[in-house]
Amino acid sequence: MMNDSPLHSPLSFQESASTAPVWTRTTLTALFELPFNDLLWRAQSVHRAHFDPNGVQLSTLLSIKTGGCPEDCGYCPQSAHHSTDLARQSLLTTDEVLKAAQRAKEAGATRFCMGAAWRSPKEHDLDQVIHMVRAVRDLGMETCATLGMLSPPQAERLKEAGLEYYNHNLDSDREFYGDIIKTRQFQDRLDTLQAVRSAGMKVCCGGIVGMGETRAHRAGLIYELTQLDPAPESVPINLLVQVQGTPLYGTDALDPLEFVRTIACARIALPFSRVRLSAGREGLSDELQALCFLAGANSIFYGERLLTTDNQDMQRDRRLFERLGLHAE
Repeated sequence: MMNDSPLHSPLSFQESASTAPVWTRTTLTALFELPFNDLLWRAQSVHRAHFDPNGVQLSTLLSIKTGGCPEDCGYCPQSAHHSTDLARQSLLTTDEVLKAAQRAKEAGATRFCMGAAWRSPKEHDLDQVIHMVRAVRDLGMETCATLGMLSPPQAERLKEAGLEYYNHNLDSDREFYGDIIKTRQFQDRLDTLQAVRSAGMKVCCGGIVGMGETRAHRAGLIYELTQLDPAPESVPINLLVQVQGTPLYGTDALDPLEFVRTIACARIALPFSRVRLSAGREGLSDELQALCFLAGANSIFYGERLLTTDNQDMQRDRRLFERLGLHAE
């Protein structure tokens, strides 16, 4: 017999789409606990109501300054607090960034994201990044940056330079946050996101799963994302890439189907956001990625490298898109 409670009813997605539900940690946890088939059916139905079900947006991410970060994020090999084999790299030149952006555009990416391992950028560093933003904009690509915490004036300068998206992940829900990061507070992240919004930029904001958190913490992360007003235009869902020398190395791996559940819940709770498969995708099978696309993922990082970890080979992406009948947007 079918359970006719609102969460379990197969028609409940229609009610949710029309009444714009107010999500709570409790209802999001209950969403995670739906039978897998029901959850994916709801997610795919919401996805089709707002997006081309077979379109995937392609972004490329480049580390423009690597290593030596003063933050102590437990997952990150770029932290100066951790002993990893990562080689530090000073800030790239605009010409180096422009050449990478041109290659990304020729490979099919439409958005180019520049990431720097800073707690927050110094003004002379921001001057150089602004030159990079303008150069990438001149190529006709969407521009995105992740540079750490921003003050309101810094956010305004980046907006004036033509930066369209700013990435600043919450990483986890606020209850689990202190287990992962000690050098800044959850509110610090919210303050940067507010500065970005006030400057008129679009927000790219998601988190990382597989760090030893509970399902309730994953629901809490999505809850926090729903509380951003407006919701982020892009929501990257990262699967922890374990790097030897970081505190989270050796953490028990997340059940792959739990990762798919996280994608599906993000799609349902954030119906107008692009949900991006981000770090960790290189270790996912084609079949698991297909489930993620079915669950509502419609953006990927495209290219062989993310900031400091491997990403899925572009040829493999092209073959997978062909097999699934997906197309780039």
